[in-house]
Amino acid sequence: MLSLGCLLCYGVLLAALVIILCFVVIYVTSERYPRISRDESEKFFLDCNTKRREAFPSLHDPWSVHLSVIIPAYNEEQRLPPMLDECLEYLEERSKSGLTYEVIVVSDGSRDKTVDFAHSYASIYNTIRVLNLVKNRGKGGAVRLGMLSARGSALLFADADGATKFSDLKKLDESLTNVLGFDYTSKPEETALSDAVICGSRAHLEKEETAKRSYFRLFLMHGFHFLVWLLCVRGIRDTQCGFKLLTRKSARTIFEALHVERWAFDVEMLYIAQTLNIPVTEIAVNWTEIEGSKIVPFWSWLQMGRDLLLIWLRYKIGAWKINKPKTT
Repeated sequence: MLSLGCLLCYGVLLAALVIILCFVVIYVTSERYPRISRDESEKFFLDCNTKRREAFPSLHDPWSVHLSVIIPAYNEEQRLPPMLDECLEYLEERSKSGLTYEVIVVSDGSRDKTVDFAHSYASIYNTIRVLNLVKNRGKGGAVRLGMLSARGSALLFADADGATKFSDLKKLDESLTNVLGFDYTSKPEETALSDAVICGSRAHLEKEETAKRSYFRLFLMHGFHFLVWLLCVRGIRDTQCGFKLLTRKSARTIFEALHVERWAFDVEMLYIAQTLNIPVTEIAVNWTEIEGSKIVPFWSWLQMGRDLLLIWLRYKIGAWKINKPKTT
């Protein structure tokens, strides 16, 4: 009979082989660089005035407006209209001072009237374009395709629920000005060629939110924050706030390298930014919880935790690569 020591050795060896095999499978089956595929219809938007289909531009094209606002929306017929009302009121007011902008509503395979409501706004405002995804990709996938179809020298993505007041864009603008040394509306061509990521943050509201949440939800939240800090991103207290402003160059670099298409995509985009030494700044914004969240408390957190582990593992073993921009 084998001794206990021999059995333990065989057990350890077997476990090591299983772990190595898992690493090999993950390495072989992972896409080194993400393939950005889209349905042919997703390359066009409907011009609600001419009733003709027009092609979306590419993020590789030169900028043609100061600001692009990307709004990912999945079954948001209830929450999208008030958010657009506030967004457009703010942007229209700023347009009187010379700001040029566009709003891209990305319907992420919605099954309700999200697209119809977005088109109704586009028939009034020629600054709105609707990107209607055939299949649900997840928030990260929707944001990525919106970013890759944008014209701005600076690009903002904002959640469709309107939890963050759009007037807080002024705070992000001021932070971007501090990073770049100039206002992006005054030097849009230089903005487009610069690197910066400005993150809206709810971290200052943590004590207030803690008092409202159950112990279980607090456990999930703090567990997620710990994994983010341990595995992926440090120095950013709130990675998940859906209110982030990027320069055109940074958006192109990050979203062409992005793999994760679900809730944890924010973490990967910040991981990529920090890996490439792109300046990342966190700015406190106002935030109000709006009913109708698509996050399922347990399963969504579990999925995000899994994605965090895969982000860390796949980059560490080289299964995922970041296509670093060429220096000129």
